[in-house]
Amino acid sequence: MSLRIGIAGGSVGGLFAAVLLARQGHDVTVMERARHGLARRGAGLVVQEQVLRILRQVGLEALAEQGVWAEERIALDRAGRIVSREARRQMQMSWDSLYDGFRRLLPAPQYLTGATVRTAAANADAARVTLDDGRTLAFDLLIGADGQASITRDAVNAAAPSHPAYAGYVAWRGLIPEREMPAAAAQVLFDRMAFHLGPGSHALGYLVPGADGQTAPGERRYNWVWYRPLGAEVLRELLGQARHAGALSLGPGELPQALRDTLVADAQAKLPPPFAAAVAAEAQPFVQPIYDYESARMVNGRMVLLGDAAFIARPHTAMGVAKAAGDAMTLASMLARLPLDEALAAYEQARLPQGRAVVDYGRRLGHSLAMPGA
Repeated sequence: MSLRIGIAGGSVGGLFAAVLLARQGHDVTVMERARHGLARRGAGLVVQEQVLRILRQVGLEALAEQGVWAEERIALDRAGRIVSREARRQMQMSWDSLYDGFRRLLPAPQYLTGATVRTAAANADAARVTLDDGRTLAFDLLIGADGQASITRDAVNAAAPSHPAYAGYVAWRGLIPEREMPAAAAQVLFDRMAFHLGPGSHALGYLVPGADGQTAPGERRYNWVWYRPLGAEVLRELLGQARHAGALSLGPGELPQALRDTLVADAQAKLPPPFAAAVAAEAQPFVQPIYDYESARMVNGRMVLLGDAAFIARPHTAMGVAKAAGDAMTLASMLARLPLDEALAAYEQARLPQGRAVVDYGRRLGHSLAMPGA
């Protein structure tokens, strides 16, 4: 039976579900609030087994070979000396390439941009959303793939609405064109994954493909992350700078210049020189607060949650995209072989324990790094 399926959120999780379900013959509509889609928004990601599986299912397995290889892992002390090294080959593929690949598989009329879901509701027979422009759309099934700041989450958990819990620290991030990295820092950091662990602080970095998936030397980007504590009240004030009300993070260009200057000064005082140079080279750093969230349920009537709308795991796990891929493949598999209500129940039974396990793993990793909130 062909269903009218709405998907709130057009990032990779929503696209995973949209492509798989459209191929099963369902009438799929993706609603993405960004007016120009989400291309050029991502960095690099580790190619986990679930990502490989979904790429194979849709014929995009070649994307898994288009990445940047790190040949080893190193740890730096505060002075910038290499204090440990481990030969471990690992590839980072481009989030942008993954997004673009799945986006091309979905016909343009099925991907609405500038479509912000303001309200969502469902019963045993149908689901309905109201968009920012006043339109109301009805579906046989609504998939909430609208990420950390999900609107659909509370509708699914109507009996006990809940929100992500701030873990007490943030990830400051930068993404720098390879040619803009200082030579001395590049010599230490490039072609390997580098780490530094200090008191209440954890920094790491690695090369990722360029904005259009380039992997040739000179055309790649350097991705750095610096985890640091930040008070909840300071975070609330900071998020007030966001372009969208209710945002849970700040993107490039949203950070006040004075705070960027403070970040650069702190990096010079606390990080190994190669990492401090990388921080200083980023003109528009962005900030990702670290949250934990576990949904009590993933299905309510004709509404279902997927990806970060259901479970937010700390980025130390490197499993956010893989978790969304697992959700999408499981949902599509259940819908292909079971009646709708049975399929949704089976989906929830399969994915609830998986989501809880990943969130718990993220907390344990935070604890092992001596970060707050673990």
